[in-house]
Amino acid sequence: MRNFFEKSGTMTAGVDVRSLFRSGMIFMACCFASSNLGWAMPGSHSPCRMHPTMFEGWKAEELINDWVRLTFVPQLGGRLMQVEFGGHHYLFVNPKYTGRYFAPVDAGKQREWINYGGDKLWPLPEGHGEGYWPGPVSDVLDDGEYKLAIVSQSNPCTIRLEGPADPATGLQYSREISLGSDSPQISFHAVMKNASERSIRWSIQSVTQYDTGDSRNRRDYNQDFWAFTPVNRQSAYGDGYRVRNGLADDPSYSVHDGVFTLRWLYLENEVWLDSDAGWLAVIDESTKFGIVERFLYLADQEYPGKASVIFYKNGAALELDNHGVPTLRSNHPEEAPYYMEAEINSPMRRLDPGASYALDTAWFPVRAGKGLKSVTQAGVVERPLAAFLQTDHLTLSGCFGVFFAGKLKAHVFDLHGAESNVVDLEFVDPLREVELNQTITVSPGATRVAIHLSDEQGVDRGSLGEAEITKPGKDS
Repeated sequence: MRNFFEKSGTMTAGVDVRSLFRSGMIFMACCFASSNLGWAMPGSHSPCRMHPTMFEGWKAEELINDWVRLTFVPQLGGRLMQVEFGGHHYLFVNPKYTGRYFAPVDAGKQREWINYGGDKLWPLPEGHGEGYWPGPVSDVLDDGEYKLAIVSQSNPCTIRLEGPADPATGLQYSREISLGSDSPQISFHAVMKNASERSIRWSIQSVTQYDTGDSRNRRDYNQDFWAFTPVNRQSAYGDGYRVRNGLADDPSYSVHDGVFTLRWLYLENEVWLDSDAGWLAVIDESTKFGIVERFLYLADQEYPGKASVIFYKNGAALELDNHGVPTLRSNHPEEAPYYMEAEINSPMRRLDPGASYALDTAWFPVRAGKGLKSVTQAGVVERPLAAFLQTDHLTLSGCFGVFFAGKLKAHVFDLHGAESNVVDLEFVDPLREVELNQTITVSPGATRVAIHLSDEQGVDRGSLGEAEITKPGKDS
């Protein structure tokens, strides 16, 4: 497999862009993982597979491997309606519309947005007038009927969803979704094509609605639901983020150690970030399930409103009534259901007739908690690596998550930076915690150690972190 995002955001004329995106990162927390799908012993993974099914009364297609189950409903704007990992369901499905379908022309007459839930593609910028999409609104981009085709039935399994052309925007959407057999990674290759006879300029946006309801009491919301993305150190926004709609001092938002943190509260709000790190994370602390979305940030490109990432919280909204008295609007789940949108934007692109532009993203479902510290090329860190030396015995500790099954290895370095030895540590798996607490033998001259992940084929997938070795009498 290639490095992440070797080629992304490619523009072509009259042809679809093929995905060169084949690998990614997984976010995982230090906690016990149990799974209905089970976890595979090293080298014993079942092939990915797909089959038609019924989902909440809709005709659907499933993609499955040893870790995840993906459910698509092509009729509903090509939506990915559900992601299941370890028996946990991530996405919001609107109970108001389950099993029902409204053609865009019918919904358009009623000027109603039919919010089915799930994950889909939207255009930016939103607004009114030439060059703006008046969404969210029922149209062929949001809920037109897409055509499904099977691209590959082997590793990876790939389906293609192609939507109808929209005369208003000039856009036509398609995307390929891939699932391999050796990790929970879900790869997306989304394409916006100019299907008109005029030049157009848009951003393509990945919009994912996460379920923020309390799984134990559906009348209440989950009061321990979180989202994260690093702030841009050179941010165009004063605090590293911009509250676009809702309370400017919404208590949901904070920044800790350079990471924007959202704790979900039942207040309608939308926040924009020009995050340049290329990832966001959504975590249900109450169940210890999380997901990471990865993307490529292009620093020299123009983003809509400067935002690469947007979080939208559905919920009650403060407004003035007919008498000018402040009141809460839509403060019941029947009117404002519990969900949060995580949105990834592409740069703005001008497309000549027949030209296309692609956005490549990837998701990594994980067992996760809210204590994430950093993301590396091989995984994530909740408790950074620590290394303590007693004579020739080195004790290693830390809490990590990995995105491939394989083996952790300790690379030990001397004072001059030369690698003195490599020590095998333990086997790891995406559905198992990585709580490192191990002692190895090293030479007295060892000064630094790094933990790497080697996959089942022996490929070094990168570092999970490194640490200076703390010796007796030396402060940590």
